Amino acid sequence: MNSLDDVLKHLATDIEELAQLVEKIDDEAWNTPTPAPGWTVTDQIAHLTFVFNLARTAAAAPEEFKAVTAAAAGNFDGAVNAALQQFKGFPPQELLTRFRGMGRASVEALAAVPADQVVPWLVNPLPPVVLGCAGIMEVFAHGQDVADALGVRRTPTERLRNIVDFAWLTRDFGYESHGLTPPAAPFRFELTAPSGEVWTVGPEDATETVSGPAHDFCLLVTRRRHRDDLALTASGQEAEKWLDIAQAYRGPAGEGRRPGQFAATGS
Repeated sequence: MNSLDDVLKHLATDIEELAQLVEKIDDEAWNTPTPAPGWTVTDQIAHLTFVFNLARTAAAAPEEFKAVTAAAAGNFDGAVNAALQQFKGFPPQELLTRFRGMGRASVEALAAVPADQVVPWLVNPLPPVVLGCAGIMEVFAHGQDVADALGVRRTPTERLRNIVDFAWLTRDFGYESHGLTPPAAPFRFELTAPSGEVWTVGPEDATETVSGPAHDFCLLVTRRRHRDDLALTASGQEAEKWLDIAQAYRGPAGEGRRPGQFAATGS
């Protein structure tokens, strides 16, 4: 895994690139439906703004974070939706300003956490570097929805490595969301970076492996493309099954994407 400093630099860059993607669109375009059913461009940016505000609070004011999440424990989804509605209520340019501001604040707060400390989070406390990678995964996933809605093709970068590492740590989320018992055997990922370098994570002697383009892999684990539309291969029965349920986030898998859904755009 990259160092905390590198992860946070990558996260800040991803946040700014997404901000630049939407900063010049008109108000009507902010209401464009995205491939996520029921979500507009505004919804996607509001969700990320909420996530970054939550991460900032967890890192900079952990007791406040614990109080907020404890109060929401009885109806966490309801609390999330209420917060999301709050951010959605801002005009587009004000929302964008808040997105940038909350994004920067979360990066600064994570950078200030002492090296030997973890950050409280929704299920388990996390090292700042892992939470930073989670943020990169979130921006990639929701940014892809925005790009798809606006008909923009994003250029894959070496920053995808952070999502690859994070997906290895969270391999079991797909099993958990489907009520399945994760296998004991570890996986190995052998993925080709945008530069052509091969990234590997997992033990060399693993019998369950996934290989292919790193960008395709990141689209898979964020469920932004169907596996049938990606050039990923598996070696091992469990790895083959995993390609159907892979996700790098907790909770319900969601509807995902249909095979061939983006064939017309070539992406």
